[in-house]
Amino acid sequence: MITGHTGFKGSRLAIWLTELGAEVTGFSLPAADPGLYMSTRLEKKMHSIEGDIRNKQSVYETVALIKPDIIFHLAAQPLVLDSYINPVDTFEINAQGSVHILEAGMRTPSVKAMVMITTDKVYENYESLQGYKEEDRLGGKDPYSASKAMAEIAIASYRKSFAETGEKSIGIASARAGNVIGGGDFAENRLVPDIMRALFHNRSIYLRNPQSVRPWIHALEPLSGYLWLGYCLLTDPKKYSQAWNFSPPETEAISCRQLAKKIVELWGNDPVIEENTSISTKEMNLLRLNGEKTAELLQWKPIYHGEESLQYTVEWYKEYISRPESDLYEFCVSEIKQYTFLAKQRNAEWAKAYSEHSQRMMCSV
Repeated sequence: MITGHTGFKGSRLAIWLTELGAEVTGFSLPAADPGLYMSTRLEKKMHSIEGDIRNKQSVYETVALIKPDIIFHLAAQPLVLDSYINPVDTFEINAQGSVHILEAGMRTPSVKAMVMITTDKVYENYESLQGYKEEDRLGGKDPYSASKAMAEIAIASYRKSFAETGEKSIGIASARAGNVIGGGDFAENRLVPDIMRALFHNRSIYLRNPQSVRPWIHALEPLSGYLWLGYCLLTDPKKYSQAWNFSPPETEAISCRQLAKKIVELWGNDPVIEENTSISTKEMNLLRLNGEKTAELLQWKPIYHGEESLQYTVEWYKEYISRPESDLYEFCVSEIKQYTFLAKQRNAEWAKAYSEHSQRMMCSV
């Protein structure tokens, strides 16, 4: 079961699991159009249930009906700026909604593991040059970050209060990744989609915070981590029931202006890049994650080097703009196959084991 399967990352995860042979059911609000779910005609490939994670009874009944082996929880209000406009909704969706999923999973005998996706913004951010580690203090000044930190506390509470002490053997882990980029994201007030819309229409690009530095990472990177974490939870729930950072190397964190310039170069146009001072923001200027624990204990590492994440992101949007009415499902499948091939070529331990055990994993899932 995937919550938020109609979203940017949820759609890609659904495609990947479907191609591995899993029976996938999604639970989400209706899909936005344009969006990855709609452009891949994903409704033809999987079971889809429309619902809101704020509705406790609906969540309980859906999980009981599906009887999933594993839940990937991605449903969220994902935007910092929107959290200032609708803080109550943000807290209800991100914090209370996560509790509903946790409770439903604990109540349902079939559920063996839950991968709870939060964000890199769960840390109390002092804008340190050092990447934040999983044991660092949680916090968040804006409602989005605070709501996700609250979700992390709830996840840890369920893990320690029920999963580790109860009769039911269930793995519960949180996964922290942020500033995810890739083709198929059309959200408003998000950097890459805003840049692509400007390029589509040959308009100037306006940046809210051009000097802000983020750990940009292509969507396939954390998704490979979520899948591998899910497998590890199924095989050894006690060992892997922890919080995990999925991040690019700290040296690859670049500013919003640098990111925009690189995308423009790859696209081939030469629009004006300006600072948009008309939008007052309270976003943090610097954020880095430390991925040492994930590399050492989970045997996971990012695959793309340098500008590859941006290159594949731009390629998706070029494909989309060249044939906007086409079904891009197979194009997304080819992206996943290419990524997996690179992972094996670059000797990623998780990719080797993933390849060897994929059939066994799918039998479990």
